[in-house]
Amino acid sequence: MSAAGQVNAGEGVPAPIEAVAPGSSLLFRQLFDGTSSTFTYILGDTNTQEAVIIDPVLEQVDRDLGLLKELELNLKYAINTHCHADHVTGTGLIKERLPGVKSGISRASRAKADIVFEPGDTIHFGSHTLHVLPVPGHTSGCVAYHSEADGGRVFTGDALLIRGCGRTDFQGGSADQLYDSVHGVLFTLPGHTAVLPAHDYKGRTSSTIAEERRHNQRLTKPKPEFVDLMANLGLPYPKKIDEAGPANMVCGINFG
Repeated sequence: MSAAGQVNAGEGVPAPIEAVAPGSSLLFRQLFDGTSSTFTYILGDTNTQEAVIIDPVLEQVDRDLGLLKELELNLKYAINTHCHADHVTGTGLIKERLPGVKSGISRASRAKADIVFEPGDTIHFGSHTLHVLPVPGHTSGCVAYHSEADGGRVFTGDALLIRGCGRTDFQGGSADQLYDSVHGVLFTLPGHTAVLPAHDYKGRTSSTIAEERRHNQRLTKPKPEFVDLMANLGLPYPKKIDEAGPANMVCGINFG
């Protein structure tokens, strides 16, 4: 016990969880699934303990729920940037484990969820807000989630990757539309905004809007060159799409 009568860390009572930045109540964690190279993100308000998870992976639900418990966060929403083709979302299992959690995805995805987002919608947890940005092109229903807190972060899904972007040859994808989404929506955000994608395959974790405007090997090309490039990638059929596609159209949830 300190002289002021406060319990110090190490005296049997855990110290408060520190936020990501001094003076902020926003807690941020980035998690990774090695099999699908997918990033999952947890955002929490350390004052109210309300939290959001973005793009959870089925096989990592135990890890994610364990971390939420350790951080003393109460999960409010489990949301996806789009219907993924390379993994099954963990949203359904999370809802089984935590029945009060609401699932969310864009209306344009035509997937089922507790909440279907429209462009311009806001997602509130504690005193914090995520803004829903429409970024179709990788799939017809892609959205990004933008937080203005702590300098700004945008969770871009597969629309904008670090020095690249998602493919556009299935699930209603369109290279023309993706180019417009990135240049007309994401690249208009402040340059210092952190870019946090759904995937990376080269060991990178984040970028910024300014970096991607300057260095993205695909999206710095003129639009006709970009569209031609995307039409000739010759990528193999996604390995898990036959399993992941139907499951993710119901956010991994059995609606009955």
